[in-house]
Amino acid sequence: MIRHTYVIAMLALAMAAPGCAQKSDIEAVQTTQKEILAKLEKLEKDIAARPAAPAAAARPQIDPNKVYPLPVGDSAVRGPKDAPVTITMFSDFQCPFCAQAAPVVDQVLAAYPNDVNFVMKQFPLRQIHPNADSAARAALAAGEQGKFWEMHDDLYKNGRNLTPETIKGIAEKIGLDMKKFEADWNSDAVKKQVEEDLALGSRSDVRGTPSFFVDGKIVQNRTLDGFKAQIDAELKAKGKKG
Repeated sequence: MIRHTYVIAMLALAMAAPGCAQKSDIEAVQTTQKEILAKLEKLEKDIAARPAAPAAAARPQIDPNKVYPLPVGDSAVRGPKDAPVTITMFSDFQCPFCAQAAPVVDQVLAAYPNDVNFVMKQFPLRQIHPNADSAARAALAAGEQGKFWEMHDDLYKNGRNLTPETIKGIAEKIGLDMKKFEADWNSDAVKKQVEEDLALGSRSDVRGTPSFFVDGKIVQNRTLDGFKAQIDAELKAKGKKG
């Protein structure tokens, strides 16, 4: 293929050359052409001898029946702690899709006030969301004063502008003890909890946010109807009405 392209180029050059070319010039061109063709032939052989590049590994298919162990730990919980079904979310406060999913979670909890609870894990995507880690720590720090969900709601509302000043403003607005909040916000204990959530998410095949699980099973249909279908199946398996 390379040689064919070169020969066409040489023919085009010959046709474009002056009609009364010196014989010595033509002979020089022919000699150069032979040398280049020999080099091209060697190049083609070298390319053909190279091993083919390995095909990109296909991403493994999600097993909808796989149950991932997702301990609640110190995470914030909404709904009855003894509810038979648990929704776990891995979230990033700078992720607009997480903010869009929050109302669906509210609808699910309203539909199952006694049978479902909601656990939130932190999964800040640090490489693309520079303020997500700080926001995750702020939510956990607010939780130390019993106001995780108040901070949670306002962090989502300000997802496009989660500067330290914005976060401090939210903390003041929801009535936190600011001295304690700032200490917890930057504490090793809170940083460790974020790292533990990230590690748990990675072990559970979380690759982005939001990622939801119902009783440890990955949620693929994140609409209200999708959640209901999965929750009803879990309730039925436990001998409870959906």
